[in-house]
Amino acid sequence: QVQLVESGGGLVQPGGSLRLSCVASGSIFRINAMAWYRQVPGKQRELVARITAGGSTNYADSVKGRFTISRDNAKNTVYLQMNSLKPEDTAAYYCNADIYSDKYRWSNYWGQGTQVTVSS
Repeated sequence: QVQLVESGGGLVQPGGSLRLSCVASGSIFRINAMAWYRQVPGKQRELVARITAGGSTNYADSVKGRFTISRDNAKNTVYLQMNSLKPEDTAAYYCNADIYSDKYRWSNYWGQGTQVTVSS
């Protein structure tokens, strides 16, 4: 069974940094795009950053220049380096990935989320 497990969230002061990690595990044959989304209560989940299997990236305008997404294909892991954090970055952050597994089809998976709180 495929699982995505995030880590690295926490409480940080404005201007600080955090690094989120997400590891995909299970009977995985191939991973295509991986992404980070975030959600605050009462609002829709929004895309923060996305990276393709080849390493192409795209970012939400609100995080460009501050966040960097990267991946380690050998470890089935995606990272989100978050710098110059602002209170409005406070949210639950979710990992997402398109995975070809032992079900012999592509499926989209979500992690359970990790909370990031930016506050003084």
